[in-house]
Amino acid sequence: MKKHVSTLILVLVGAVLLTACVAGGNPEVGVPAPDGDTAGFFLGLWQGFISPITFFISLFSDNVSIYEVHNSGNWYDFGFVLGAGILFSGGFLGGRRRR
Repeated sequence: MKKHVSTLILVLVGAVLLTACVAGGNPEVGVPAPDGDTAGFFLGLWQGFISPITFFISLFSDNVSIYEVHNSGNWYDFGFVLGAGILFSGGFLGGRRRR
């Protein structure tokens, strides 16, 4: 009986955690950038590299966000994912075996 209760609690906690990650609408989408300049590939690459630091800071500040809303589209997305991927997977030599 205790096993069923603990399993149920674990499932409920997991469901709450997953629903907390649901993306919401962003009011800045579709609004022109204040200076008219949008983020491109290289800024996306840089922001992908620094995403763990930015994430930590964004937990305590409402003025910092991980993802630039005013971006150039697919090239910014590609740079961001590439930067984060290189950082988290070790880059080109990340899968190489050590002797």
